[in-house]
Amino acid sequence: MASAPLDLDQLQTFISIADTGSFTRAAEEVHRTQSAVSMQMRRLEERIGKALFEKDGRTNRLTEEGEKLLSYARRMLRLNRETLAAFDDNSLEGHIRIGTPDDYADRFLPEIMARFSRSNPRVELSVICEPTPGLREHMKRGNLDIALVTHNDEHVQSELVRREPLLWVTSANHAVHEEKPLPMAFGRPNCIWRRAACDVLDRSGREYRVLFTSFSATVITAAVLSGLAVSILPECALRPGMRVLDEADGFGQLPDCMIGIMRGPTERPDLVEALARHIAESLDNITVPESVAAIEFPSIAALSMTRAKRGKPALISPGW
Repeated sequence: MASAPLDLDQLQTFISIADTGSFTRAAEEVHRTQSAVSMQMRRLEERIGKALFEKDGRTNRLTEEGEKLLSYARRMLRLNRETLAAFDDNSLEGHIRIGTPDDYADRFLPEIMARFSRSNPRVELSVICEPTPGLREHMKRGNLDIALVTHNDEHVQSELVRREPLLWVTSANHAVHEEKPLPMAFGRPNCIWRRAACDVLDRSGREYRVLFTSFSATVITAAVLSGLAVSILPECALRPGMRVLDEADGFGQLPDCMIGIMRGPTERPDLVEALARHIAESLDNITVPESVAAIEFPSIAALSMTRAKRGKPALISPGW
């Protein structure tokens, strides 16, 4: 294969097709005709030397090679934006306030902050860590510009950007999950994860008692790791020293954890939109740490983070 660089315009179109699920909608996004988009994809396939799409009835689907290219394409476009921003004298500047629960902060903020700061070195970030209900109140009072929150379909105030398993967890070094009644560590009573867990326990007739209540993920994690209680955590919050419990252990399936972006009224919508884009891209790029998935949690090593993200279409509408 020749060593000529890949065409970034072709990669942008390819990403648009994957995200919209349609050649037609992608053409609208990249401001090209559908025939031009089709030509771009033919040239990209010739350049890669692999088929990126395959027929599935009347629709097209990304091939395995197409899925592989998609990951690289997103990274290349992100790096391109960061490179241009580093030399842009008119780059964004100002101050933006972001909120997030501390369990999301621990797992997601390093990636989000690093990526955003590289692209926008003149923007100051202020971060507030509180549970989702508190962040909603801050939004109402105008104390936040944007927040990463637990998405709740009952309160359609956030844009869903990631979905991942919500799991029962206990200490890998203790048998607290076998105690009767079962000691539990939960967030506050208005926590939707707590309500979901209680519903599952009640339906199964499992006797339990709430031993610890805290809005702090650090406190909940400490209770689990010390062998004092069982709790529920999203996959992103798993830690070495924990054990995941499943139906074989007598624990029913929990609903997925849904993570969303909430925007507040702001005088700097450009900053908010830039940060929202970086959050979504960062969450797309984050998977379970190998040390956690492969060693401490063999039962979840096969969990696919593609369940998460933003509902990327499996099928792509015909276009060429």
